[in-house]
Amino acid sequence: MLANRIIPCLDVRDGRVVKGVKFVDLQDCGDPGQLGMRYYEEGADELMFLDIEATYKGRQTRLDWVSRVANSVFVPFAVGGGIDSVDQIQELLKAGADKVSINSAAVKRPELISEGAREFGSQCIVTAVDVKNKGKSWGVCTAGGRVDSGLDAVEWILELADRGAGEFLITSMDRDGTCEGYDLEFLSMITEMVAVPVIASGGVGELKHLAAGLRAGAQAVLAASIFHYGRHTVGEAKKFLHDDGFPVRS
Repeated sequence: MLANRIIPCLDVRDGRVVKGVKFVDLQDCGDPGQLGMRYYEEGADELMFLDIEATYKGRQTRLDWVSRVANSVFVPFAVGGGIDSVDQIQELLKAGADKVSINSAAVKRPELISEGAREFGSQCIVTAVDVKNKGKSWGVCTAGGRVDSGLDAVEWILELADRGAGEFLITSMDRDGTCEGYDLEFLSMITEMVAVPVIASGGVGELKHLAAGLRAGAQAVLAASIFHYGRHTVGEAKKFLHDDGFPVRS
């Protein structure tokens, strides 16, 4: 049985890690390189760095902190934000990232997912989907949650799977930063529909929320607040999941 992964998420703005609630009211949490090293030393399986203002400001993810992270940590890490071409994917991979996370650019030009998967392999392409509950359906937001794309989240995820997405990062905008737990209804529905691995994101406030995400079918669980604010270490999270019967890496 494959081990489940624990992935600390580091949202980066102006070269600093920040955290907010429902994508707003951002608070400074530290340097991405230093925090990345801390989580690496605590036993993180992977790291996720998202340059949350790159798309909104119309720029690429800055390579300086990506290279700094690559020289500091020795676990796989993904980088997202402002990626809209195969050339940019290549630049980030050359700077040391193991994967890229693409959201807004895929909505504008879905062919980018197919091109990236063909050029670098699906394992390098994480497709991020920021979802918002609309009552009887879920929508897709872009530009760091600022823009409603008008897409239906389920239909969009199915299309991305067909286009070669290697992994999905599913973030509930309604749950982000609330510490109320993942959107389990949506996670369960998606993991039953697609064979592509899913990373659950948005809402972790307690270790039991990580277990709930895995029970909903996610192969990896992502969290920020509980790690950034020192509520729990990655090691504590792994022990909790192991004791609850989930296979995790030591």
